[in-house]
Amino acid sequence: MTQKPSQDKAIEALLQSIDPKKIADEGVRQTVELLLNLIEQLNTKIKDLVAENQKLRSENNRLKGEQGKPDIKANKSKGFKTNHSSEKERNTPTEHKKRSKNEAIKIDREEIVVYPQEKLPADAQFKYQSRDRTHPQQSVELLTSSSQE
Repeated sequence: MTQKPSQDKAIEALLQSIDPKKIADEGVRQTVELLLNLIEQLNTKIKDLVAENQKLRSENNRLKGEQGKPDIKANKSKGFKTNHSSEKERNTPTEHKKRSKNEAIKIDREEIVVYPQEKLPADAQFKYQSRDRTHPQQSVELLTSSSQE
């Protein structure tokens, strides 16, 4: 189990604030100095072991086909403090022009389809379409063109 960086800093600051020279008894002073050195050594050893453990876990996950723990960098801004991006200059918005898709279709011929009234169902109603609301129908004609020399 690891401690948070703020706890590590607090513990380190606490250990640094202890001054063994202020202790009057020589035997106690040597014991406190020994204990402080031991605590410092153990803390560095723990940090090394935690880092090695994480590397081994990442390697194990990588070998199993998973992804390891991502290496997340600190939120320190290096370099420019202001935005030097030229994206606004490059990406100038253009206005969208909505137009009918039927404008592009060239009408070749007009055909009125007459269907006998008696073949229609009894409830069929005629829906009048004005000329500006017609729906063009497109078809593709494949013609053979043979030539002999």
